[in-house]
Order: sequence, then structure tokens, then C-alpha cells
Amino acid sequence: MNYKETLLMPKTEFPMRGNLPNKEPIRRKLWDENKIYEKSLERTKGRPLFILHDGPPYANGDLHIGHALNKILKDFITRYKSMAGFHAPYVPGWDTHGLPIETALTKKKKIDRKKLPIPEFRQMCADYAMEQIDNQRNQFKQLGVRGDWENPYITLTKEYEAAQIKVFGEMAKKGYIYKGLKPVYWSPSSESALAEAEIEYKDKRSPSIYVTFETVDGKGLLDGGEKFIIWTTTPWTIPANLGISLHPNLEYVVASVNKEKYIVAHDLLEPLSEELEWENVKVVKTFKGEEAENIVAKHPFYDRESLIMLGTHVTTEAGTGCVHTAPGHGEDDFYVSKKYGIEALCPIDEKGYFTDEAPGFTGLFYEEANKAVTEKLTEIDALLKLSFITHSYPHDWRTKKPTIFRATSQWFASIKDFRQDILKEIKEVNWYPHWGETRLYNMVRDREDWCISRQRTWGVPIPVFYAEDNTPIITDETIEHVSNLFRKHGSNIWFEWDAKDLLPDGFMSEHSPNGIFTKETDIMDVWFDSGSSHEGVLMNREDHIRPADMYLEGSDQYRGWFNSSLSTAVAVTGKAPYKTIVSHGFVLDGEGRKMSKSLGNVIVPSKVLKQLGADILRLWVSSVDYQADVRISQDILKQVSESYRKIRNTFRFMLGNLSDFDPETDRISEENLNAIDKYMLHRFQQLIKNVKTNYNEYEFSSIFHDIHNFCTVDLSSFYLDFAKDI
Repeated sequence: MNYKETLLMPKTEFPMRGNLPNKEPIRRKLWDENKIYEKSLERTKGRPLFILHDGPPYANGDLHIGHALNKILKDFITRYKSMAGFHAPYVPGWDTHGLPIETALTKKKKIDRKKLPIPEFRQMCADYAMEQIDNQRNQFKQLGVRGDWENPYITLTKEYEAAQIKVFGEMAKKGYIYKGLKPVYWSPSSESALAEAEIEYKDKRSPSIYVTFETVDGKGLLDGGEKFIIWTTTPWTIPANLGISLHPNLEYVVASVNKEKYIVAHDLLEPLSEELEWENVKVVKTFKGEEAENIVAKHPFYDRESLIMLGTHVTTEAGTGCVHTAPGHGEDDFYVSKKYGIEALCPIDEKGYFTDEAPGFTGLFYEEANKAVTEKLTEIDALLKLSFITHSYPHDWRTKKPTIFRATSQWFASIKDFRQDILKEIKEVNWYPHWGETRLYNMVRDREDWCISRQRTWGVPIPVFYAEDNTPIITDETIEHVSNLFRKHGSNIWFEWDAKDLLPDGFMSEHSPNGIFTKETDIMDVWFDSGSSHEGVLMNREDHIRPADMYLEGSDQYRGWFNSSLSTAVAVTGKAPYKTIVSHGFVLDGEGRKMSKSLGNVIVPSKVLKQLGADILRLWVSSVDYQADVRISQDILKQVSESYRKIRNTFRFMLGNLSDFDPETDRISEENLNAIDKYMLHRFQQLIKNVKTNYNEYEFSSIFHDIHNFCTVDLSSFYLDFAKDI
């Protein structure tokens, strides 16, 4: 007798190894050919809608691991909702305007944008963006993400731009859009104004200087000759100084040191004496800041006055309590000077070089001028001390170069005019994690104006005309007309046609008696582009669904897309564009460090797919606490692969044992089940309940751990182990 033939061995065609890198492309091809996504939508038609609105990634370069985390999380949710009784279509999108594409053409393709006609350069940008979309689309599909990939929304399309113009027009109609001169973040490396959302803070080494300004008219309070001491870490702004600010309620002293009389805040005299190594300091006079108002000092090296002004922005946290005031290079400086009728002086051009308004420094780059200014101050004996400090400083988040404050004429959206409405709407949104509410609330609470104009080429034009007397013209008629023109021809016509051809037929204005008009040359901030997607996408759908059920993006979007979308939607509709916000953290390496090429710790999704397969990457996403920063490394992926293998082998063992099972004849009724079988059914029902609860709360790591433990502990180590003998 052959005992081998008496053994009842498991039989299954389900292989032990997944062989994912080879099999996944075949499976995806099958899905595409059989239109699985379209069939799933057909199946759920007529059910309640669930719309996860895609925050558009920027159309430039290959996908990084953060893209993979984001899109896979979205796929988990839309697939689950589709299985849980909803109709959950997913329309992916792309953000396509802005500086990175201009830079890519300039650097990679060696194109000099200034030598080309604007429409030609813009067309090159559009072509490049579409190439990038094709590349990224293929990579997203390789991650197994289901969606309407052949009909995405793209911010450069005619329909989208037309909708964006309408959002701008509606905000202008309500009085939220205005043009004004004030200091804004300016990026010399981008040659453009920036919004707060485009600023990141990095450490920078800067000169720290103490400078004296001599009193020339003491207004009866001072004798003349006393010297106000200011402290600054931007010596290059001294040529733009027009005053010194004191706090009205602070106490100031005239201190006699080495036959000189210096003026500083009383509370800072002691630390300042240490810093400047003063000895035998004698206080000869004390006065309140408000008593010194309108005293006149003189600029250290220019033949002009520096007025003593009062401002509540002055503190005693650092410096001298006497604040160097250059209204062209600081927001507080600008507003305090305005109260005294002092106009901003900004002797720096768009590239960061000094103009003729700063004699002696013309043509110098502002950072190089730091040395030249300190040398000049030393030469005239106005510099008390020079040292260097490392401090947190605003940088352009695209070029990674330092920014400056520069007073220029820009277009603004006045957030403060409808800020209370925004704050009210924030309270109505569901937040995952809950601290997202506080984070966005605090950002909006402190926001005044949003600078929406950019001095670039590749973007949606600001649809404003100017009359002969330079009055801006924004009317319902002009907005509607421009929107319709963009819908028909695209926004390139703004740069191809003359102003008169872009205006409605027969348009007249009392400000242009001769019928002559010009047009704005600035474009809109790209955050205004993507922030208008609630109008350009949600309201352009057949079902006109706004608000969306969910926006899901990285935590950097509290200052970005979550913020700009909320601002434009509340301005236009009074309501938030989303019911729920889910945010995820950043992806770090296995040791918790930021990924960088120089460290050699970058994990590229395409490489993971080739080595291990998309399912391993997807299982990794499901295993991490995504609402915080997450870690990934080859070792971590190896552990995930092992978890995958254990789950797979559990499936294989059960399928093998069920190969000859016929539910018609072999099923056992519940009353005839053994106690242990009933226990396992109970554990299984618990698992189903927990998994559904966690899906509804978007707690995917709990789902992963519950299923993994059920397969490896409840089944493999316990139930299946002794079931082999039965």
C-alpha cells in the first residue's frame, strides 16, 4: 500500500509567491481592458454620492514617496466607500502653472524666456506641463490607484481658467480685491512677490549691527547731539531708513558713556552695556517714549532726517527698544511711517540690486551691500558693534533662496474683511487629526491680506484693465466677457490681443474719455489657481457637488491648498468647500531624517515597484500612523514584505483546504459547530466590526494590525495549527 496516496493534502492554484513586480502590470492591463473602474461606477450608480476632491500635485518631475502615500490613502477611501454603499467617483487633478515649469524650461531646455514672445513661451510651458502629466499619470496608475485617469482636471484648461476668472470677479464684486503699495515677501531669485504660503523658514547667518543716529532737533526734550542706538540684522536696509520707532509707554534713558550720550530703552540698558562692553554708565535723563514723538535725528550717511515715531510693535525682547524703521522693507515700518505721512522708499529692484535711490551702493546685490554698508558706518564712526548671528529666516520655498521685504504695488485679497466668516466655517468642518482645526484656525486668525499677484509669465492673468487715468477697471461685464473669451480661446489671448480687443464691444469708461485702455501684466498666485478648484471642478461636474465630502493632503497644505480653497470658497459662497479634512505627515527615512540625495536615503516609488511590487508599498501605507510623520527604509519594507508573505500563506493554506469543499453538501449548521469553531466565528465577526469602524474613522494602521494579527495569531498559530489534524 502507498501511504502517500492516503494523505489528504491541500490543493490550490493560488501560488506561494506573489511575484508582484511581474504580475501586477498584467493585472493592471486586464483592469484597463475590462474597464473595471467604469464598471464599478456603473454598479454604484444611484447611490448616495461620496466625493473625495483631489488636491492637484504639481506637474513636474517623477513621483516621490510622499505622492505615493497621498494617492494610495485616497484610493483606500474611495474603494472602501464604493464597497460601503456609496457612489464614489475619483477625478484626479494637476496643478500646472507657476515658477517650477518656467525654471525647468530655462534650465533643462536652455530657453531664454526674455528673448521669446510671451505667448510662445507660455505655449512651451503648457506643452511641458502636459508631458509631465502623462509621465506622472502612468506612475500613479502603477500604484494601483483607481480613478478617471483619462479625464482629469488640469488647471491650464480653458474651462478651468474661465471658472477661476469668475471666482476672482465675484471676490472683486464683494470688495475683497484691491491694489495697494505695501511691503510684501519678495523673492529676488524668482523676481516675484510671494504669499505667506510660499515661505519656509531656514537658518541663515546674518550680520548683527548696533548703529547710532544723532539727534538734530530735540523738540525741547533733548539738547541735541544725543545718539539713538538701533540694532538690525539687515545692514542693507540702512540706506532705506527714514525713521526710528519707540514704544509710547516704554521708559527710555539717556546714558552717558565715554563722553557720549546714548538713548536706549531702560529695560535693555544692562544687557546692552554687557554686549557693548560699556563701563561707568551713568543715566542722565529718563523719559517716556511718547514724550519723544517727532524728535528729529539724522541719517548716519545721507543728508536727510530720521523721524522719531511711536509704534506699539516695539518690544524689549531684543535690541535697544529704538527700532530702525525702513517703510520700504518692513510691514510694521510701513504702517507706522504711513501714520506720519512718510512714504515708502524702496531702493532695491526686482532682482535684489540697489537702484540709484541708494547713492554709493547702486548696482550692488543686497546681500553684498551688507559689507559695504557696515564699512561705510565704520568709516563715519556710527557703528558701535558688528557680530554675526544664526537665526531663522524666510526663504522662497521653490528656489530655497532668502527672501526680502520689498514695498511694491500688488493685488491683494483682503482676508480680514471676511475672516470671521472663515473662522466660523472652520468650526463646522470634521478634522482628522483633530489638531488640524486649531492649526488652520490660528493661521486664518492672524491673516490680514493675501498677495495674489505675481510678476511672472506662466499663469492665469489678473483680468484687470486700466483707464487713461490709471483707474483699475473690474466690472461684472468685463469679468463675464474675459471669462467667456478664456473658455473659448484660452488665457494666452490676454498676451496676444490688445486691451481694446479683450474688452466687450463698445465698452466705455468716464476715466478714459479717449477710449484708450491698457491691461494688467501680472498673473495670479498659483494658490489662487488650485484654490478655485471648488468652482472649476466641483461645480463643473454634472452633479454640481459643493462642498466636497473630503479633502485629503499633506500637513503642509494647512498653509497651502486647504487655506486658499477655504478663503476663495467662503469669499464666493459663504461656505467651506469641504465637509472633512484629513491630513497626513511627511515621509522620513528609517532613522527619522528628511530624505535627501546627498544623504543617499531617498526611497523612490518606481524602484520599490520593480523590486517588491505596488502591493507592498500599499501595505506599508496601511501599516503606518499616517497622520504623523512616517518612516520608510529598505528594512521597513522587508518587514512589510514578511507580513505580506504571512497573510498570503494563510490565504493559501485555507484555499488549499477548501479545494474539495462543496457548500451544498459539506456545510455544517451552526448548532453542530464545535465550541472552538463558534469561538473563531465570534472572533471573525469582531474583526469585521473593528475593520468597518476603523475604515469609517480612516484608521488604516489599526485595520492592518487587526487583520495581520488575525491571520498570524488567531488562525496560523492557533486555529489552523490543530485544524490540520481534524
